[in-house]
Amino acid sequence: MSEPDASLRVSDAERDEVVRTLGDHAAVGRLTLDELEDRSGRALTAKTRGELATLTSDLPREAGQAAGVGPVPSRRQPVRWLVAIMGGSQRRGRFRAVGSINAVAIMGGDEIDLREAEIEGGELTLTLFALMGGSNIYVPDSVEVEVGGFSIMGGHEEIGGQRTPRPGAPVIRIRVYTLMGGASIYRLPPQARGVSLKDARRLAKSAERGELPAPD
Repeated sequence: MSEPDASLRVSDAERDEVVRTLGDHAAVGRLTLDELEDRSGRALTAKTRGELATLTSDLPREAGQAAGVGPVPSRRQPVRWLVAIMGGSQRRGRFRAVGSINAVAIMGGDEIDLREAEIEGGELTLTLFALMGGSNIYVPDSVEVEVGGFSIMGGHEEIGGQRTPRPGAPVIRIRVYTLMGGASIYRLPPQARGVSLKDARRLAKSAERGELPAPD
């Protein structure tokens, strides 16, 4: 893009088109959930074509293709089950999530960090079963989170700010079924990108209290 073109102001339609393109790339595993939300947020506030161009400059022109070849499926096997029995399990870093994940905690706990997950198709159902145990779930606060299920002598809580999910954001459906257990869902602000789980929990609690400064 030439310098004069890069400086041209963009319209809402151009911003929306880039957000859709980013979503298509995330659907085939090129962008993690956090990368998608970071770039989409920047796209929605971009003022010039140059700012928009930087958000897709490292991606193929066609979302489902590499240059000159057909669709390239992700080589990672999708995660289907997470099990913690009288101990703990942790799933973080980059992994593939397709459709649904089941997590079982019996006298133990799961740490499930979805920030670096490759969520294909823009939707994920996470079903949590806990007996005298529980789970901590970490998601960006700009995605749509739907929580359901039932608990006996337990429950679930959502921790974080109340920012409205962005239009068209991925949908995370969390189903919690517990007996003497529960789940904590941490809705993480942009400041939590790339930080440890301990710091992510702290930032979510600060966001809930309205104590975080606006992100850069």
